[in-house]
Amino acid sequence: MTLSFEGTTEPQGPVGDDAVRPFAVETLDVRGRAIQMGPALDAILGGHDYPPAVSRLLAEAIVLAVLLGTSLKFDGKFILQTDSDGPVDMLVVDYRTTGAVRAYARFDSDRVAAAAEAGTADPGALLGTGVLAMTIDQGADMNRYQGVVPLEGRNLEDVAHTYFRQSEQIPTRVRLAVAEMQTRQAGRTRTAWRAGGMVIQFLPDAPERIRPRDLPGGDAPAETKLADHEHDDEDDAWIEALSLAGTIQDDELTDPTVPVEHLLYRLFNQRGVRVFRAARIRHQCSCSRDKVTGVLSTFTADEIAESVQDDVILVTCEFCGRRYRFDPREFAN
Repeated sequence: MTLSFEGTTEPQGPVGDDAVRPFAVETLDVRGRAIQMGPALDAILGGHDYPPAVSRLLAEAIVLAVLLGTSLKFDGKFILQTDSDGPVDMLVVDYRTTGAVRAYARFDSDRVAAAAEAGTADPGALLGTGVLAMTIDQGADMNRYQGVVPLEGRNLEDVAHTYFRQSEQIPTRVRLAVAEMQTRQAGRTRTAWRAGGMVIQFLPDAPERIRPRDLPGGDAPAETKLADHEHDDEDDAWIEALSLAGTIQDDELTDPTVPVEHLLYRLFNQRGVRVFRAARIRHQCSCSRDKVTGVLSTFTADEIAESVQDDVILVTCEFCGRRYRFDPREFAN
């Protein structure tokens, strides 16, 4: 077996749900990360009454943010956010390098229902026209880095490829999949959400081996402007890696009986693949009464008055649904 475990004291076997497994295939100059999400994802989506199509879209965004956020080598957070004119006009995923992740979707329920009835509730149609922003926040005393790309393509995989092509210029392939699983608990059947994903990147020691494709609007000949998912360059190693990644099935990314280590072995066993210490993730909101109090303390008297309903100020966290009740007199000037 040519799958080896490096730099870890974990049991040398499947890491299970809600853990990102980094890996490397040195013979192809490829590095990447893979994950299957179960309880953490189900807890996030279960805290909201989202239509299934919205849950699927947000699940894809969560997996993508976790895969990218776990590459950070410092304390901070990674924020993925969409802003668009579609039925789902905003997705927000907040991943902290401690492993905590939270997320929510904002949508027009009537438009989503109409799209579902018409059979047009695919990711691209739900998002519509807009942008995807990916923000790296290293803390209050550090500058933020943000990359913004248009929401173009069929799904978030396509948008992620655009991001890496334009912002990072690193040959990258992303795979995302979401599934609803039927489970039995206490004699009842319930639906549990699962998702999985993998990102692979071509990182050769010699940078001249990477031939970036021409960006939109560039002056390269038309025949060199490659479409999404076509080969970014002529390097045989990356072409082979793309071909192998192209064999990944959605159910392999979501099936709990096919751990990510087994999938990595299937893909790369002939080339040899090393896996590294997994990064555990969990659903955890960072809201608190003190934080909400701090925000309300910045309101003017008129803004406080506008926030009062039935003699109280009620604030609901959009991420976790927790409600905070305040007496308006706490903020009297």
